[in-house]
Amino acid sequence: MLNPWLELDAVRDLASAMSERAHLDLITLGTTAGADEIRDTAVTQPLVVATALLAADRLPLPAGVPVAGHSVGELAAAAIAGVLPPLDAVELAAVRGLAMSAACALAPTGMSAVMGGDVETVLATLAELDLVGANVNGGGQIVAAGSLAALAALAADPPSGTRIIPLPVAGAFHTSYMGSAETTLARHIRSITPADPQRPLLTNSDGSVIGGTGSGSMFLHLLVGQVTRPVRWDLCMQTLADLRVTGVLELPPAGTLIGLVRRELKGVATIAVKTPDDLEAAADFVAEHAGVTL
Repeated sequence: MLNPWLELDAVRDLASAMSERAHLDLITLGTTAGADEIRDTAVTQPLVVATALLAADRLPLPAGVPVAGHSVGELAAAAIAGVLPPLDAVELAAVRGLAMSAACALAPTGMSAVMGGDVETVLATLAELDLVGANVNGGGQIVAAGSLAALAALAADPPSGTRIIPLPVAGAFHTSYMGSAETTLARHIRSITPADPQRPLLTNSDGSVIGGTGSGSMFLHLLVGQVTRPVRWDLCMQTLADLRVTGVLELPPAGTLIGLVRRELKGVATIAVKTPDDLEAAADFVAEHAGVTL
């Protein structure tokens, strides 16, 4: 992930500072570490946020550009919107990842993607099985989360017109199983003084735009509560449509979210920034559309 970015001037120094705040060697983890090392959510989360912010640091983002993040991507979005300094966002991602990893060890839980089907029918079926639609992603995709036994029951008898894909994750993120992580994060943010967002900032809670006096603090508390609440990316995309966004840019690691955008927001242009080779085209794209997401 990080190899091509570290070739740019001053990026290694910023990545080193991020590593220090995360208490992890993000440079090694993002260049030479094996899949098993970076699969741990305690590593994945700060690495994803750091990589997104290293790329964002190289992009000209005009005032007024709306910003959204999916799950841990909300921390990077908060930094881009000016709510948190980038180093604070990476540190918070590390605390979040470690706390969620610890919560996963408390019970055998997991997540499965439910592809296709009617949204309300799928959510009703999940509720009957004591599962949660932890990621309501739009584009015909809902991620179910809960006990492994309940996920097995879902796979054995899926809702009509759906396909169930078990996901290689450590546990049931964005459910009540993450309660201990929420407590840890609530304690950590007491040391953070957020600023109000300088750009339109969308929340996974309900897709609304956060703004106004005191909204930075409100968003920070939403970030804490979001670890036990569903990610409503479908509502974020609806807000992007309501804002008449004509282009969506995804920061690294990129590809998944613009796939959802292409299925849900027909006619909206997209671009994925994966390496520095994409920066020139991305700058032209931003200038043309003035819309960005993570």
